Amino acid sequence: MSDPGADSDGWQRLDKRAVLVTALVMAGVAGGACVPVLFGLSGGAWFGDGPRRGTGILLLLAGGVALVLGGAAVEYVRWSRTRYRIGPERAELHSGLLLVKRRSLARERIRSVDLTASPLLRLLGLVKVRIGTGEHTGGGESTLELHPVSRAEGERLRRALLDRPPAPAGAGHRDGELAVLDSRWIRYAPLSFVAPLLGGAAAGAVMQVSDWFGAQDEVIGWVGDRFRDTPVVWVVLALALVALLAGAVGALGLWVEMWWNYRLEREPGGTLRVRRGLFTTRSLSIEERRLRGVELVEPFGVRLARAARVDAVATGLAKAEEDQHADHRTLLPAVPRAVADEVAARVLREEVSPTGAPLTAHPRAARTRRLRRAVGAALLPVVVLAVLGAVLTDVLLYAAGTSALVLLPLAVFLALDAYRSLGHGTSGDYLVARSGTARRATVALHRGGVIGWTVKQSYFQRRAGLLTLTATTAAGAGAYHVHDADESEGLRFAEGAVPGLLEPFLERGAPRDQ
Repeated sequence: MSDPGADSDGWQRLDKRAVLVTALVMAGVAGGACVPVLFGLSGGAWFGDGPRRGTGILLLLAGGVALVLGGAAVEYVRWSRTRYRIGPERAELHSGLLLVKRRSLARERIRSVDLTASPLLRLLGLVKVRIGTGEHTGGGESTLELHPVSRAEGERLRRALLDRPPAPAGAGHRDGELAVLDSRWIRYAPLSFVAPLLGGAAAGAVMQVSDWFGAQDEVIGWVGDRFRDTPVVWVVLALALVALLAGAVGALGLWVEMWWNYRLEREPGGTLRVRRGLFTTRSLSIEERRLRGVELVEPFGVRLARAARVDAVATGLAKAEEDQHADHRTLLPAVPRAVADEVAARVLREEVSPTGAPLTAHPRAARTRRLRRAVGAALLPVVVLAVLGAVLTDVLLYAAGTSALVLLPLAVFLALDAYRSLGHGTSGDYLVARSGTARRATVALHRGGVIGWTVKQSYFQRRAGLLTLTATTAAGAGAYHVHDADESEGLRFAEGAVPGLLEPFLERGAPRDQ
């Protein structure tokens, strides 16, 4: 069936409702941002009594209408000058008015077709389609973005561009559902680092909005009246607790928005598809032939609850793209660790996940290095406060003592935890490495995906008989580290994990000296 919006030569337009989308967005900007800002800048003078009030309102309405019409006109020009075509060999996009851009991607190189729909797009039955090859090229030349097209057209494009021959029989786990949302997972949302960040942002927003309306002094005064006879320390603790509670509520809301209706499935032909989102829906696809492993990520608070999330280690994610779309790698949100291991095994088509394999512990010299560095970092502010206290005032001496009582035990605890987190080993076709304390990560990297080893050994590591191994790969972060491994054991591990790769650089019968 031919598309009514297609030309005779196969070129198609974006959905014409793009103009309506832009007009509605501009209307929201005018009503939700311009009015409060102008109100704050004018101090409410334009909304006084008499003719001045009417003049102010008319100026605001005229500005809003101009913004909406101008945005819609620009979008109409963009829409009229944009064409795309999906041919048998290439996907092409032409756009631009004065500077015409012509981009095309070879269909056999296309690795992802992601669909995203904001609440407004969902209301109109539209989606944004992002077609990518996964190549590390700059300037967006490895991606085509169609914004917007109808939902049916987006699904048609995704199916057509990711159509692959069926996976061979007996390749492992069957196609279909790999994981589906469990509402109990929401309990891990407030345990992430997002909660305190959202709490701080909420406090800053309250102060900023109150300043816009000239009520910041009243807000500060109201808070001061609540804690009039309370010591400063308790005031700070109480406000921090309120911010944390607000952040926890925000983290719960953010989790619901991001992960509602979550579903991870393997489609015929070997494509992993993640669908999720409450208001803004997302459909993210990763070709299995790009997959080189998985990474179990355990932020400190989530780890205390024995939970972890699962990220994909896949080729074709440039660093700039990775920073902008970091959540595109996440296959599973924070869930109980046993569930994370089970889903990781399904993703890798393994009976048992390599992320749960027993790992080789690192020598005690690695623990000593972490203790030395952590205690040194904790003592630095203590020494500075003590010196300033001896010169200036005894108050700083008390602050130095308090800092020592708090920072030193915390530093020792974190150093010991960092040491316990160290480990490496092999499991089937995968090499496994684990490290980190604030963010502990266990990566299972397919041995065939390792393209090189980097061996580093500082002066202090050489004295302690330690070294750091770095597995270089085209997937994920590009490099995964085995920190402070025993010198001889670490080299044996690297040689055994990827036979022949390190062999030309080893000196048999003598320790490795970097």
